[in-house]
Formats: sequence, C-alpha cells, structure tokens
Amino acid sequence: MSDHEPISKAFQNFTRFHAPHIHLNSPFGNGWFGNKAEGFARFFGTPIFLIGQTAIVCVWIAINLAGLTQFDPYPFILLNLAFSLQAAYAAPLILLAQTRQADRDKAHLEADAHHREAIAQVSEERQTLMKEQTDLLVIMLRQNTELTETIKIISEKLARLTTDVHEKLILGEPVPPN
Repeated sequence: MSDHEPISKAFQNFTRFHAPHIHLNSPFGNGWFGNKAEGFARFFGTPIFLIGQTAIVCVWIAINLAGLTQFDPYPFILLNLAFSLQAAYAAPLILLAQTRQADRDKAHLEADAHHREAIAQVSEERQTLMKEQTDLLVIMLRQNTELTETIKIISEKLARLTTDVHEKLILGEPVPPN
C-alpha cells in the first residue's frame, strides 16, 4: 500500500454524495456536439476571444476604409450581419450553459446538504455515545470509590484485629478462634 492510496480512497469517499448527479457534468450532452458547444460557450468570455474579435474588427474596418478592398464599404453592413449571426448563436449557447450550470449547482448543493446532514447525524450519534460512556464511567468511578471505602474499612478492622491478637499474644491471653 503506497502513501497515496489513503488519499485517493478518501477523495473517492468524499465524492460519494455527488455520484447521483454525475450525469449533469456535461451541460451540452456527452457527444461530439456537446463538447464543441460547451468549448465554444466557454471561449466566448475569455480575453483571447475579446482581443481576437477586436483585432479582426479593427483590421476589417481598416482594410475597407483604406480602400485596399471594398467588400464591405462604410456602413459595414456585412460586419453588422456577422455580429448579428454571432449574437444569434452565442446568446442561446450562453443561456443554455447558464441553465445547465444552475442545474449542476443545485444538484451539488443538494448533495452537499445530504452530506452535511449525514455529518450532523453522525455527530449526534457520537455525542449520545460519548454521554452514555461518560455516564458509565461515572458509575464505575462511584463503584470504585465505594469499593475503595469498603476495602479501607475492612483493612482498618483487620489492622485492629491484628493489633488485638498481637496484644493478647504478648500478654499471654487466650485468642478466641474464629
């Protein structure tokens, strides 16, 4: 058994409350389209996308204003159509991603709530068990104290009897048999 095995087992144990909700991990489905759609939706909010899109728009406008080509003259209708097309696809993908993320968050929240409830129940059971054990310990301590007092009384009586026997033996008096 290596040093890392207990850690991995603990991690597997940690995620056991999330297992019923594992199907929610892929918000766009588990197929090829789902993977591509999720990657695309995630890419929309990155600095790389924003900088890249800004650069493309600047180059587009610069080429058309400089007169190097006239594929999209001044009101830039083609550029507006490209933005509209992008928005038409981006908005639903982003909304879908948000909805699925909310579903995953809710499922994870429920799993965490079950986990916390299980911890609370175990804690209550441990507290009850500790109280029972403490009560037993107090009873045992009382019994031990009573036994110690009884042993002390018996020892004192034995000491007195022994002293009486020794005194009678020294004085030559007869010792009564028990």
